[in-house]
Amino acid sequence: MSRFNDGESGGPARLLEAIPGEKRVTVMLAAFEGWNDAGEAASDALKHLHSLWGAKRVAVIEPDDFYDFQFTRPEVRLTSTGGRKIKWPVTKIARASVPGTEIDVVLVHGIEPSYRWRAYTAELLAKAAELNVNYVLLVGALLADVPHSRPIPVTATCDDEELAERLGLEQSQYEGPVGIVGVLNELALLAGLPTVSLWAAVPHYVAQSPSPKAELALLNRIEDFLGVPLNTTDLVDDAQAWERGVNDLAAGDPEIASYVHQLEEAKDTAELPEATGESIAKEFERYLRRRGTEQP
Repeated sequence: MSRFNDGESGGPARLLEAIPGEKRVTVMLAAFEGWNDAGEAASDALKHLHSLWGAKRVAVIEPDDFYDFQFTRPEVRLTSTGGRKIKWPVTKIARASVPGTEIDVVLVHGIEPSYRWRAYTAELLAKAAELNVNYVLLVGALLADVPHSRPIPVTATCDDEELAERLGLEQSQYEGPVGIVGVLNELALLAGLPTVSLWAAVPHYVAQSPSPKAELALLNRIEDFLGVPLNTTDLVDDAQAWERGVNDLAAGDPEIASYVHQLEEAKDTAELPEATGESIAKEFERYLRRRGTEQP
């Protein structure tokens, strides 16, 4: 939808601006398994950041008031000592400081709750207030009519007028059923937290998880918004292997191959200007940021 330019230099505008008098900025990134997480791309993106930055758990939201355990069942796991332990579907809240920056992140990873969404969201926002969160970045993935062989589209929207203007984003025009991500977006804004939503479009004909190419696309947009280079080398290899696997699948089924070709033609026709200019510039800017971190 937008390249989120700063309007002057032509480079990408960062999501974060420090509050006057404060040196550090805290951004909450949240993803939820279930309806909002096609191919588990969103939750896998947050798991990648958790591992990359060595995030430490600081809080949880207990599940008893929010889940139907016949639908979202707890699981039994074997412990390192040979015992057995029940793993409950808690919402995990972890914190990390991004190395070499003045950015702290709060990573929220849970399963979309069954009940009392407003109470659940209120508890989550209370945790955000305790952790001095300044911005919220919501991460989701949906099934769409897009080809696996082209860059995965990631839509960025923002309903906060000041932040949307600064980043060059538009408000969401979606109408219809929403998941917990949509509810959190609205209530975070009501709580005064500037909020951006990122949604990756996962090809519906390969909807099973994992979806590393969609995960990588989300991480690239998170990288742009935070202005922080991310190490995604292993994921790039996984995404390429995934694409080759789907190519092989399509090659063995003429009907799928024909459908993919139709999607490719529609995509190339609709987004030719972006493919030849805007996306190339974004990739070059990303390359320069990563190269800068590798210099001695």
